[in-house]
Amino acid sequence: MARKKKGRPVSGWVILDKPVGMGSTEAVSKIRWLYKAEKAGHAGTLDPLASGMLPIALGEATKTVPYVQDGAKVYRFTVAWGEERSTDDLEGPVTARSDARPDEAAIRALLPKYTGVIMQTPPQFSAVRIDGERAYDLARAGEDVEIAAREIEIERIDLVEFSTDAAVFEVECGKGTYVRSLARDMGRDLGCYGHVSALRRVLVEPFETGELVTIGAIEAAADLPPKDEDGARPEMSEEETSRRLDALDSLLVDTAVALDGLPEVALGDDAANKVRLGNPVICRGRDAPLQADDAFATSRGRLVAIGSVEAGMFKPRRVFTH
Repeated sequence: MARKKKGRPVSGWVILDKPVGMGSTEAVSKIRWLYKAEKAGHAGTLDPLASGMLPIALGEATKTVPYVQDGAKVYRFTVAWGEERSTDDLEGPVTARSDARPDEAAIRALLPKYTGVIMQTPPQFSAVRIDGERAYDLARAGEDVEIAAREIEIERIDLVEFSTDAAVFEVECGKGTYVRSLARDMGRDLGCYGHVSALRRVLVEPFETGELVTIGAIEAAADLPPKDEDGARPEMSEEETSRRLDALDSLLVDTAVALDGLPEVALGDDAANKVRLGNPVICRGRDAPLQADDAFATSRGRLVAIGSVEAGMFKPRRVFTH
């Protein structure tokens, strides 16, 4: 017998403003529990010491996670000069010190080196896999981790604030960029060492800052009754449960927003039914795409499938059931 799924089939995105001190996995678990969702996942890890935009997909929205992971991201971060640390942030012990400090002109002169397509070596404490093991697991075990440099792309990096001992930057970058590595490498180039002392993810495309919602706002919408002395919550009526879940659902961003920027194929009812069964259909309409590696199909404003368009034919790869 098939195992019965736990939770309800709610779908959409929670654009969480993750607080400092909460891990990404912990955040996903909490949101899934509050929404009573069948499944959940996030589109890009944020370290516990970082805050900011953490898009969390519920239900069918998990099928669109790769498109968000590939999108551009904007971070604002502070680099403290004079110390390099094992983790390249405040969490690890100091591994090197310097009394030297860079001036503003030196920092600005360095920034072009960190713009465009560059090579970057991820931090020792990162989720990069080495022979099947996570780098941070090897590093915590005391092993000297050798991580190969990889190609990343940085659209821009700006100096926002400057002081003698620290500088604030804003960077717009692509998938796979480690801000901690930027701080480490800039510190070495400037001859003074450096590490990230504060980090906030400002934006994850295609979502907007106006869609951010805090844990506090989500808990307020859930409006859960307080626990009793035994740590249990009182039973709620179906009507009360429905009201609370409706309030939570009002905070969701539609699943299709994650696909913003991809060609859209509008389908009639018959074509939508064929696509839901995995069949290709002809793209109709004046603005219908003729060729696209990635596209999505909708019917009556609802997401039907993600697929490709070949010679004017939409071919589904992933189908959405609700």
